[in-house]
Amino acid sequence: MRLKFTVNGRRQEADDVWEGESLLYVLRERLGLPGSKNACEQGECGSCTVYVDGVPACACLVAAGQAEGREVRTVEGLADEEQLDPVQRAFVETGAVQCGFCTPGLLVQTHDLLERTPQPSDAEIRESLAGNLCRCTGYEKIMDAVRLAAQRRTNG
Repeated sequence: MRLKFTVNGRRQEADDVWEGESLLYVLRERLGLPGSKNACEQGECGSCTVYVDGVPACACLVAAGQAEGREVRTVEGLADEEQLDPVQRAFVETGAVQCGFCTPGLLVQTHDLLERTPQPSDAEIRESLAGNLCRCTGYEKIMDAVRLAAQRRTNG
């Protein structure tokens, strides 16, 4: 099938897509967007989290055929032209990025959290990020990054 959908604000087409192929595979292998990571392929780790029509979803669990006509936003789409999103900057500045495998999903999930809850409590941060697993950081620097991003988004 030919898949037609919008990715990071741009109309995209991918040919010879099998309907059951994952959205993650299409993004990484067919469209050359390697930001979302392929880790568990079971929706357990969160490393492939993207927005689908404005809602965070594990791209490994979304069949390519389900993306037809939809709008997808990946971690690459968070940045505005040449400038990183405040969430991305905060992760870099606090050292919340180590091996980087979990980072794309954490960035998308944090971005979504701050859109819904501009000043989340620590409990709200933990609940929102519960589906994103990290083996490197111990999560404290991730918490620091979310707090910093929230502060900057609120205070400009």
